[in-house]
Amino acid sequence: MATANRVDLDGKPMKPITICMIGAGGFIGSHLCEKLMSETPHKVLAVDVYNDKIKHLLEPSNLPWADRIQFHRINIKHDSRLEGLIKMADLTINLAAICTPADYNTRPLDTIYSNFIDALPVVKYCSENNKRLIHFSTCEVYGKTIGSFLPKDSPLRRVDDPAYYVLKEDTSPCIFGPIEKQRWSYACAKQLIERLIYAEGAENGLEFTIVRPFNWIGPRMDFIPGIDGPSEGVPRVLACFSNNLLRGEPLKLVDGGQSQRTFVYIKDAIEAVLLMIENPARANGHIFNVGNPNNEVTVRQLAEMMTQVYSKVSGESPLETPTIDVSSKEFYGEGYDDSDKRIPDMTIINKQLGRFPRWNPKTSLWDLLESTLTYQHRTYAEAIKKSMSKPATTS
Repeated sequence: MATANRVDLDGKPMKPITICMIGAGGFIGSHLCEKLMSETPHKVLAVDVYNDKIKHLLEPSNLPWADRIQFHRINIKHDSRLEGLIKMADLTINLAAICTPADYNTRPLDTIYSNFIDALPVVKYCSENNKRLIHFSTCEVYGKTIGSFLPKDSPLRRVDDPAYYVLKEDTSPCIFGPIEKQRWSYACAKQLIERLIYAEGAENGLEFTIVRPFNWIGPRMDFIPGIDGPSEGVPRVLACFSNNLLRGEPLKLVDGGQSQRTFVYIKDAIEAVLLMIENPARANGHIFNVGNPNNEVTVRQLAEMMTQVYSKVSGESPLETPTIDVSSKEFYGEGYDDSDKRIPDMTIINKQLGRFPRWNPKTSLWDLLESTLTYQHRTYAEAIKKSMSKPATTS
């Protein structure tokens, strides 16, 4: 239920606003739409090519927020209606992107076009029409950490020094691999659109906020190949592992699973986004890391934990061989490269949006994995069994 008499972090009354949300039908967009409908009086112009993940917010027509959300089936690559929707809104949130690691190698042109070229009109329309923009980027813009980039025998290399691996919005360099490592096509495109947005703010007065998510996970994330996404392709690590668990297959550890990642629960992260939406004076002009540095594990540790959690939520015994090692070339193809760690520094967001009353990522990794895998087991288990039992076709 939308609450009345809402005030911002400085105690000032908030007025209802209209938000044009591009990519509203995706994982993050669906959770953000839920939050806006259930807890605020704001209106959403939901833009996407699919609405499966927000159908429960659109139907039936007598829902309490029915007059506050409209779905517009638009492909932003070539639809003149987009500028009109941005003009109608007070704020535009751009979530649209190709953000699947396998695509960075196999579809680098699509990746670059999706994350840079297709985002250009959105930035242009916001700037020309004096509309505020919240743009979703990625933690991948940081690339490799200083610690991993230095040669292993370098006297400067101190892997235990946080200065060499904790990622800060205003000081950390962006270190990418060579051009032939097309895995960095995504990160480069995302970094360039960030620079463009920043320049629009400096030169033309665009009011903007840039969000760098660090592995947001939870129900409805990514896709399970062949069930709620294409049958070909490799999604992000947690969706890959979920797919293996649901199908009773060993989890594949790329290059031994030694990379380290931090994970944050989608509902915790959305709290931060809502504060950005409703506190423009504190959020405008800033780039925010949004993650939970306390939930850090290696990919191997993640696989081991997910195996245990899935056994609990499904009632099935773990496989005798729960994991297998594969090379990155075998798994992702030529041109793959990776970063060793992704640990966010949270100084800026805590200063601007405050640890309290609401922004404070607190869900433990075990709890957020249990929530995610419970949803996936309930939602996809039967569909996957059916897909695996279909007889092979003969020509």
